[in-house]
Amino acid sequence: VQLQASGGGLVHTGGSLRLSCAASVSSFSINAIGWYRQAPGKQRELVAGITRHGSTNYAESVKGRFTISRDNAENTLYLQMNSLKPEDTAVYYCNTLYTAQWGWGQGTQVTVSS
Repeated sequence: VQLQASGGGLVHTGGSLRLSCAASVSSFSINAIGWYRQAPGKQRELVAGITRHGSTNYAESVKGRFTISRDNAENTLYLQMNSLKPEDTAVYYCNTLYTAQWGWGQGTQVTVSS
């Protein structure tokens, strides 16, 4: 499985970014998938998840600011991030929800300056 995460960058507090994760896997559409992030010196955490049917869930820290979506025809997962805060700074990854079956890939760096 190859996971290509992109869309990260450097933004100021309050800014927005849209992350994408393209997955080269035939089972993309049948899997629940999530966005995870890992900040320096911290454990990787689940940020948002979406089921195969489109039901979503979010970490409390990002509720109301982040929106996860998926395009099964394009095997791509998205994360729209608004009202970004410095504490959102991390490397963001996509993977299957909870089970992390696909490996982690390189992720995409998000840096929010204060």
